[in-house]
Amino acid sequence: MNPLGAAKNYLRPRTAQGTAPVAQVEVFFDLVFAFAVTQLSTTLRTDLTSLGLVHTLMLFAAVWWVWVYTAWVTNWLNPRNRPVQLMLIVLSFLGLLLSASLPGAFTTRGIVFAGAYVAMQLGRTGFMLWAVRRHHPGHFRNMRRIGTWLCASGLFWLAGGLVAEPLRDTLWLFALVLDIASPALGFYVPGLGRSTTAEWDIDSYHLAERCAGFILIALGESVTVTGAAFFSLHWTLLNTTAFLAAFVGSVALWWIYFDAAAERTADAFAHAADPGRIARAAYTYLHGLLVAGIIADAAGDALLLQDPTAPVTAATGLIILGGPALYLLGNGLFRRHLAPLFPPSHVYGILLLAVLALAAPYLQVLALAGAVALVLVFVTVLGDILFRRRQTHSSVR
Repeated sequence: MNPLGAAKNYLRPRTAQGTAPVAQVEVFFDLVFAFAVTQLSTTLRTDLTSLGLVHTLMLFAAVWWVWVYTAWVTNWLNPRNRPVQLMLIVLSFLGLLLSASLPGAFTTRGIVFAGAYVAMQLGRTGFMLWAVRRHHPGHFRNMRRIGTWLCASGLFWLAGGLVAEPLRDTLWLFALVLDIASPALGFYVPGLGRSTTAEWDIDSYHLAERCAGFILIALGESVTVTGAAFFSLHWTLLNTTAFLAAFVGSVALWWIYFDAAAERTADAFAHAADPGRIARAAYTYLHGLLVAGIIADAAGDALLLQDPTAPVTAATGLIILGGPALYLLGNGLFRRHLAPLFPPSHVYGILLLAVLALAAPYLQVLALAGAVALVLVFVTVLGDILFRRRQTHSSVR
């Protein structure tokens, strides 16, 4: 028996139902990333340039990737064991450092950001290798492949943190390509082969709950930012109307994802023929689009409260329209992986947002944001009507 592996089995026990509740230490880890959502939203709205948008997208992709990899690992490991808890607490500290360095990642704090990111990715992977070496050969082989890819991308992250722009942009973009492409390629490594989704033994309900919880945390943080911005204003009818439009939009985003749809998709995920494939596409990749949409929407709400009567510029229009559009696209594609069709309500919503994009140059920020909120409410109402109609037809048959 290999002495480098943990003697105790730290893997989650699988029940007859195949489900395990989310542990409190996992929620604590997730709360650290609520700060990252705020940081990214602030970074986005304070640099409304094409380069600023690219930088924010790159930083978001890194933040999401480090979170979702941790969600996978805690789907396998049992957080009620002390070493796993300590690992998550260390990751929480590094995540806080990562989040704090976000606004300066492309200026003075590049090496701090890159160092925290690489330490989280490799440290978590190293712990997983130690924990499963004696107890699950399949997970061990898979983590060796993942660790190889993370080591390769980590070199570019660290090198980018040590140089200035534009070379930093290039190195970090290449590192992101390696990180994002590796799951789709099955983490192929010469000599170690390729992982298959059938090998990824996951607790479907647990992963669905973790991702849904992160969506809720991101929405909650965006509401907090909106409330704090409104609190600092001298309240007038105008900015109160703007605050109402922002709140209605946030409620609609919650309704679109949650309501009964989240439970239905979790059930479909649990009963899928290949849960690993669904987890990779629908939860690892597509949930990132949902969170990115929430971050952009929060930035748009802050711009709305800052000056409701300002004319819509190309940058503000992109943020106010782009966030909800990205959210609808991500949620629609997510639902499409677990249902026969892309939701028709989402199609109509995206088309209506496209129409608003044509009118945006002639509108003030409040008018555009109010119209976007109405579109999102329309999507929720239409989705509910169509679902009830399908239920009625099914019962008749």
